[in-house]
Amino acid sequence: MLVAGIDIGSGTTKCVVVDETGAVRGRALSRTKADFERVSADVLAGAAADAGAGRADVGYVATTGLGRYAVSFRDIQITDLTCGARGAAALFPATRYVLDIGAQCSRAIKLREGGKVKEFHMNEKCAAGSGGFLERAAKYLEVAVTDIGALSLRAEAPQAISSVCAVLAESEIINHVSEGVGVENILRGIHNSLADRALSLLKRVGLDGEVTLIGGVAQQAGMVAALRDKLAVPVNVPPVPELTSALGAALLGLQRFRKLGAAAAAA
Repeated sequence: MLVAGIDIGSGTTKCVVVDETGAVRGRALSRTKADFERVSADVLAGAAADAGAGRADVGYVATTGLGRYAVSFRDIQITDLTCGARGAAALFPATRYVLDIGAQCSRAIKLREGGKVKEFHMNEKCAAGSGGFLERAAKYLEVAVTDIGALSLRAEAPQAISSVCAVLAESEIINHVSEGVGVENILRGIHNSLADRALSLLKRVGLDGEVTLIGGVAQQAGMVAALRDKLAVPVNVPPVPELTSALGAALLGLQRFRKLGAAAAAA
């Protein structure tokens, strides 16, 4: 019997399927659509197929993310903070902090033993501190989002992006372009700006140890490099960082599934 974790994010919906030992058996991703029920069913079917199984083989479904309540076939819903923490701790048992830079917001999480959330803080000012800003910047700079990370690493003179407001930050980018500043230097400036905001969030939860970066922005090598420069602590990056919360949901779902089975057996 398999257990699935579905993470319905603002940009992407992800699913991870684990077996009874907690080992990952299947994965699937899709762009999030207005019909949360449909996109969740699609990624669940895709992850089950990736596991060499069918929908009927999935005995328990846990949902997380902004659309977690909108999935009628779920067995349990869990907050994305809890799932992100659990998934990161499963991948990196020594991690003490989780930094989740999502499409709409960024969050710093301090962990208790066992991957439980002890404390967290979110960016409160503007989208300039989130991954969605990178997508808008890519459009202004006419580069593919998938190329941002590699281009950023080539910067020789990063240009500061100081505004905390996304609109004003976009104006800064336009000014840099009009002045002939290279795309690489602008992108690294954006990554450095995000790293500054991340450091501020992590300090609010008492940064003093290993950090795990999760979310789609963690795929960008320039962002990872900027964080490692700013944080001065080890920064872990999961093999597929955007699946971390879905993994956490699957593992927590498995934990709940086992308890229900134990309760049924005792009865």
